[in-house]
Amino acid sequence: MSIRRVVTNSVTTRPANHRCKKLRRIKSMAIRSRLRRQRRTKIVATIGPASSSPEMLARLFQAGADVFRINFSHGSHSDHAERIRAIRELEAEMRRPIGILADVQGPKLRVGMFGGGRAHLQTGQKFRLDLSPTPGDRERVQLPHKEIIEAATYGTTLLLDDGKLRLHVDRNRGDHLECTVLVGGPLSDRKGVNVPDVVLPIPALTEKDRADLAFALDHGVDYIGLSFVQRVEDVLEARALIGDRAWIMTKMEKPQALENLEGILEASDAVMVARGDLGVELPPEEVPLAQKNIIRAARKLGLPVVVATQMLESMINAPAPTRAEASDVATAVFDGADAVMLSAETAAGQFPYEAVNIMDRIVARVERDAGWRAITDSNRPAPEPKTADAIATAARQIAQTIQARAIAAYTASGRTALRVARERPECPVIGLTTEENTARRLAVAWGVHAVVTPPTQSMTDTVSRAIRHAQSEGFASVGEEIVVTAGIPLGLKGGTNAIRVASVI
Repeated sequence: MSIRRVVTNSVTTRPANHRCKKLRRIKSMAIRSRLRRQRRTKIVATIGPASSSPEMLARLFQAGADVFRINFSHGSHSDHAERIRAIRELEAEMRRPIGILADVQGPKLRVGMFGGGRAHLQTGQKFRLDLSPTPGDRERVQLPHKEIIEAATYGTTLLLDDGKLRLHVDRNRGDHLECTVLVGGPLSDRKGVNVPDVVLPIPALTEKDRADLAFALDHGVDYIGLSFVQRVEDVLEARALIGDRAWIMTKMEKPQALENLEGILEASDAVMVARGDLGVELPPEEVPLAQKNIIRAARKLGLPVVVATQMLESMINAPAPTRAEASDVATAVFDGADAVMLSAETAAGQFPYEAVNIMDRIVARVERDAGWRAITDSNRPAPEPKTADAIATAARQIAQTIQARAIAAYTASGRTALRVARERPECPVIGLTTEENTARRLAVAWGVHAVVTPPTQSMTDTVSRAIRHAQSEGFASVGEEIVVTAGIPLGLKGGTNAIRVASVI
């Protein structure tokens, strides 16, 4: 399949307005080519006080940010509305789809207040957690979560202040817990409580989360980050509220979620390895293994997977990362993550641009390594016995054999592009879709360069359109080939059943 490229050397015979249009088109193609990422693994950047201005958002996007995360644990709805508006204006200016992740807070479990603001707990002493709002002291404090008191039994471990303090439950007295301090230290007002040993009978969405969720969906975000999931039912509850208005990105941060990993992933659209709270509730030596297991399970299902938390933590206050942090980012890329994420580094740090820039450089360098390609190929999941998987596998094999410049995957819901990305082909994936929302959602998917395109009427038109986009986006030139996947009849969700090889002439 081919299209004819008409060239003229006699520009003087063309009207001036034609030449202006041609120059504008050439300039537009050059801009889009410059915005094409030179890496497959995507970057998620959290927006906050250090990065919410339109000027900084533009700098972060040009440095390599593919998705912007808005943390609903902080800020007001008016703050978030302004940031969403600025991102969409940037998207229109750059003419590239940008994903927005709304990360809802989830049920935050905290102790109450202390008289004087804090108390110091000694290792080995007795300490009580109860429901009384009376300010606490070194012998007791309020635990305003009846669910924890009801669920705790002898031997339950309670972690306070991100795991800095550790309590052992000795007795459950019905309205309070009698504990022994295993690891002491200072404890101040409203510090967090983690319960790694028990599935708590609390919903993943609080009333605040529901209000934030409604706001985020009304403002057209692309992913909902679902916090503190423990069970499949937590995801299904969110699904009933969200429907198909956004993709659910489930955050894996509870040991209980790891016990239900497969079911939770099957109910989700994407997953995040949230190593902050996961690292509090799991022993440190277990976190790297959990990361690899989550990535492996998500890859098998073809779900985008994001690795997050403390990736370049030192860059909150320093213009360059530590060697260990650079290695941590590289490890996530070698593991096969679809994206890596920056949190406080870009939200509140002193060097947000530098953090995105160095992360972009680390990822690109790893992906140029022959060892990375060998590991990526060896970790490829086996295709499932489905037409979509057969087409995706064939597209990757054909592209590799003929050294195609790109695989152009027509996709309505984004699933076809995800199946091709699951194959981790050597060439880029152009995700062609008529849906703007789909293009934005694919911003997190490995190796996918999403493009919004009008509907086509025939397979011939479909292939021709794919060739034009491959040229205009800077993927293929005259004499080169691309592989095209699509569904017949056209526009049918989940109907990918055709594959073509097309030459650019």
